[in-house]
Amino acid sequence: REQSALLRALPPFGEPVSHVYHPLDYAWEPHCDFVRRYCRTPKRVLFLGMNPGPFGMAQTGVPFGEAWHVREWLRVVGGVKKPPSEHPKRPVLGLTCRRAEVS
Repeated sequence: REQSALLRALPPFGEPVSHVYHPLDYAWEPHCDFVRRYCRTPKRVLFLGMNPGPFGMAQTGVPFGEAWHVREWLRVVGGVKKPPSEHPKRPVLGLTCRRAEVS
């Protein structure tokens, strides 16, 4: 949450950027479920980052996670809200998103 707050404090992007999604704000529940399930034991390697595409973490709050894999394979659950400013061609549907991330 501290990192998210620091990101929100950055000045807004200029043109051509019109929308910025912050999935840890609106998809916090599935993100927490993922962390509780899969990040509790010691790990030799931890990958940090997010899938930059609109059908990955932007939908689920789970790093590198398109909706089908997050829901069916990882069994992550939780509600996903709508972001405050949503691009009309990239709606956030959360774990019900049917699109696959191809990046």
